[in-house]
Amino acid sequence: MNRGPEAAFVAGVPLALAVLEIFHPHPHDLFHLDLTAWMAVHYLQIIFFPLVAVALALVVRGRRGFAAGACRVGAFVFGVTWVAFDTAAGVTTGILLQAAQASGTPEAWRAPVMAVWAHPIVGSGAPDAAPPLLAVTGSLAWTVGCVAAAVALRRGGSSWIPVVLLVISGASFFVFRTHAWPGGPIAFGALGLAAAWDSRTAPA
Repeated sequence: MNRGPEAAFVAGVPLALAVLEIFHPHPHDLFHLDLTAWMAVHYLQIIFFPLVAVALALVVRGRRGFAAGACRVGAFVFGVTWVAFDTAAGVTTGILLQAAQASGTPEAWRAPVMAVWAHPIVGSGAPDAAPPLLAVTGSLAWTVGCVAAAVALRRGGSSWIPVVLLVISGASFFVFRTHAWPGGPIAFGALGLAAAWDSRTAPA
């Protein structure tokens, strides 16, 4: 990977997103969320998810072969699916919750809020239900992209440190099942550290 602005982007964007995810509220009770923090995080994620997908693809810039190609495909699918997922499950749910609070009768809004939140494709999941399709697809794509990047870097002569960090990044969403703390900060932070390490040790 080349040093300079591109290297700063590839490492800096995931690290910035990792910090943002620390402030992602945990939705234990949707009707008692800090909606100011919730909306701020989710609007910013719409910007950051495509950027972090580009950062992941740039980890294998200039590399050829199946692993590098799989990384690029995984990054693209992650960016597309998670923007759609986050817009519906995060932003749309938040807008409905804001309207519910403003109405003075929030319980009257529970059915439409939960209709979005528990939707099997664009929702964020519900107890005793299968995980929503977009979230699962995006998480799987992230895993494929990170593991493929790890393979491509190792085959290209990179040290084991960025390789291991990329595998940790790829596994994080399936281990922690959230992009709030700790899943997101670990996933995106590990990618940023892997990119920074690979850039530091790459030939000038």
